[in-house]
Amino acid sequence: MTQPDAPHILIIDDDPAFNRVLTRALSQRGFAVFGAQEPETALALARQHEPEYVVLDLNIGGSSGLRLIEPLLAVNPDCRILVLTGYASITTTVDAIKLGATQYLAKPADVDAILKALNATEVSIDDEVATSPMSVDRLEWEHIQRVLGENEGNISATARALKMHRRTLQRKLAKRPVKE
Repeated sequence: MTQPDAPHILIIDDDPAFNRVLTRALSQRGFAVFGAQEPETALALARQHEPEYVVLDLNIGGSSGLRLIEPLLAVNPDCRILVLTGYASITTTVDAIKLGATQYLAKPADVDAILKALNATEVSIDDEVATSPMSVDRLEWEHIQRVLGENEGNISATARALKMHRRTLQRKLAKRPVKE
């Protein structure tokens, strides 16, 4: 049972099953949890509840979740934002932290890892610095992520900037990133 003074957590993820499971798991740990699957609902819930914590999916309905960081921080500047993604990259990690996120975590992540990341005082990136250069495929992935971030998650604008067909870009983004 959630206590009236329980910390508020806002879950923003467009996957209804993941959103529901994470919301339930955090509720069972004593948090007041609110789930949103689209940006407009998320911002409305943030204004209503002023969450202390936010778990934000990087990709929400085909657009970048990073664009929600600034409006969320405008509602509560002390809010701790964890960007959670299935497609982690160095570029998006750096972008998220620069925008004000406090942590960045790759899926799959269990509830304990999420809570640990939300309460951590320093950003920790699990990947060790590679001693050998990145593969061409990994470099391409990082470049696409950087250009996608510059275009605020807009697939069409990113495809034009990369001089790539939109469908080709969508296929590349649908694949998991290449390991280094």
